[in-house]
Amino acid sequence: MIENPVAAWHTLVENKDAAALDDILADRVVFHSPVVHTPQEGKPITKLYLAAALHVLNNDTFRYGREVVSGNNAVLEFFTVIDGISINGVDMITWDKDGRITDFKVMIRPLKAITLVHQLMGSMLQKMK
Repeated sequence: MIENPVAAWHTLVENKDAAALDDILADRVVFHSPVVHTPQEGKPITKLYLAAALHVLNNDTFRYGREVVSGNNAVLEFFTVIDGISINGVDMITWDKDGRITDFKVMIRPLKAITLVHQLMGSMLQKMK
């Protein structure tokens, strides 16, 4: 049982601990990418995407700003800079009664940032497969 899924997520991100994804994700988690039009279903593919994002987005400029938590849902706004491009996005997270993430949606702006993240994530996913 994960007492505070949002705190667990922040710890995972702060430590860049992709191995902790095993503990925090539900087996039937669904991941919604900002560039892939179909939901990615299951822990293995979600782990792959989130681990890649830890490498691509989570640099020394990455930070979370606003955070809204209601019941078993959270919206976490993030900011980072990659190759001189300011990226703003949100992680929308839902978790089950055991505190494991069941749904993870990422939205990013502006268009220039989406294009860059798409390119970098594609390269990182190829390396990780």
